[in-house]
Amino acid sequence: MTFSIVGRSADGACGVAVASKFLAVGAVVPAAEIAVGAIATQSYANVAYRPQGLAMLRTGVVAADVVAGLTAADPLRATRQLGVVGADGDGATYTGEDCEDWAGGVAGDGYAIQGNILTGPEVVDAMREAWLANVTLPLGRRLLAALLAGDAAGGDKRGRQSAAIYVMSKGHGYGGSDLEYDLRVDDHPEPCPELVRLMDIHDVLFARADDTPAADATSDSASAANSASKAKIPDAVFDDIFDEG
Repeated sequence: MTFSIVGRSADGACGVAVASKFLAVGAVVPAAEIAVGAIATQSYANVAYRPQGLAMLRTGVVAADVVAGLTAADPLRATRQLGVVGADGDGATYTGEDCEDWAGGVAGDGYAIQGNILTGPEVVDAMREAWLANVTLPLGRRLLAALLAGDAAGGDKRGRQSAAIYVMSKGHGYGGSDLEYDLRVDDHPEPCPELVRLMDIHDVLFARADDTPAADATSDSASAANSASKAKIPDAVFDDIFDEG
């Protein structure tokens, strides 16, 4: 019922993008820590995987061993799905044998992609293709490009409801914090396009000058994810934000 990507950039930023036919998926699936890694727990999600997995990554355990350790200790592991990326090396993905079709994942250097109750493997394949095609995008936009590609390829076969992006990047958050994005669409008929809209507004209001998306990103998913540089945010949005009553 969910598809997600966990990813890392060369500067140590890490994060998760996720969408699902599930209420408020962003409250359940993602976790990340700067220069440590990121985790997505889904399919009857075991939310304990988030703090436990980050603790293991923090001590230098590689992503594949984090997945092995978390699932080995879980009596319901056959129903779980999990993606992990550490501070370096390959990501790792796990799909329990009882996850509902279609379910599966792929992983490589700095990323892991997984989904369950999908229209088919083309969802994961499209996400991987978009991730690999958009290396010049900032991490948040690159994750979003992959999520949009998965959505366009069919996504969750039950439909659409929520989406979220969570990114940790050193000093790129509000007030110089490390939390660059924590954006959620909890209940919406088109959650992935709505997530693009929220990111566009966020970047107009809060992005640093050096966070501008790269101009040479040309894939279809990048064009959508990169829309902040071209978007005209309605004046009413700012009226609502800055209205002093």
